[in-house]
Amino acid sequence: MLERFAGLTTAHVADACVRAGVPVRTVSLTAVVGERLAGRVLPAQHVGSVDAFLEAFESAAAGDVLVVDNGGRRDEACVGDLVALEAAAAGIAGIVIWGLHRDTVDITAIGMPVFSLGALPTGPLRLDPRPADALSKATIGEWTVTREDVVLADEDGAIFVPADRVDELFGLAESIRDTEHRQADEIRAGRSLRAQVRFGEFLTARAADPSLTFRQHLRAVRGAIEE
Repeated sequence: MLERFAGLTTAHVADACVRAGVPVRTVSLTAVVGERLAGRVLPAQHVGSVDAFLEAFESAAAGDVLVVDNGGRRDEACVGDLVALEAAAAGIAGIVIWGLHRDTVDITAIGMPVFSLGALPTGPLRLDPRPADALSKATIGEWTVTREDVVLADEDGAIFVPADRVDELFGLAESIRDTEHRQADEIRAGRSLRAQVRFGEFLTARAADPSLTFRQHLRAVRGAIEE
C-alpha cells in the first residue's frame, strides 16, 4: 500500500473520494518523522496511560498504523519515545496522533513515521475511566475511524478511507494525478490552464445557463483540477 501511495498525495486521494462519492475524512497534522505513511488503522483511545497502546499492539498486524485519539488535547503529550520504540518492535508502520507527542529528538532517532498536532514536554497528569470501545474506534477531528479504515498521511495531513475501497480510490487518484501533471507541463510550455479547460466556453455556457457549475464543465472536458 505504501509503495503505491508513494506516487500519490493525500490531495489526489481526497479528490478521488469526491469523484467516487466517498466522504472526505481529512485532518491537518504535522509530520514529526517521515514524509508519508499508509496502513490499516489500529485505533486506541488514550485516557492517561500507555496501557491502551500496549494492548493494541497485542493484536496488531505488520504494517498497521496506530491511530491515537487523545481528543485533540493540547495540555499534555500522550506518545513518547518508548511507545514509538515498542510500536516499531511490534511491526507497526507508524503513528498518527490526534493530540501531542513528546521526546521529539528520540522519536526522530527511532525513525518511525509519526504525525501529530505538535509537541509538548508534559506527559499526562490524569487517569480517566477507560471506555469499553477504547481499542475498537478512535475519533480524529470530526471523524470516527475503525479497523475497517486505512490512513494515508503526507505533508498535507492525513486522510482516512474505507479499506475495501483503497484500490478503487488509488486508481482514481492516479488518473487525477496524471491529468494534473499533463496540465502543469502544458502551463510550463506556454498553454494556459484557462485554454486547457476551455474556460471561455464555460463562461459562454454559464451565461446561457446560470445553473452550470465550473465543476460540471470540468467533468465534461476532463479538467480534473477540482476533483
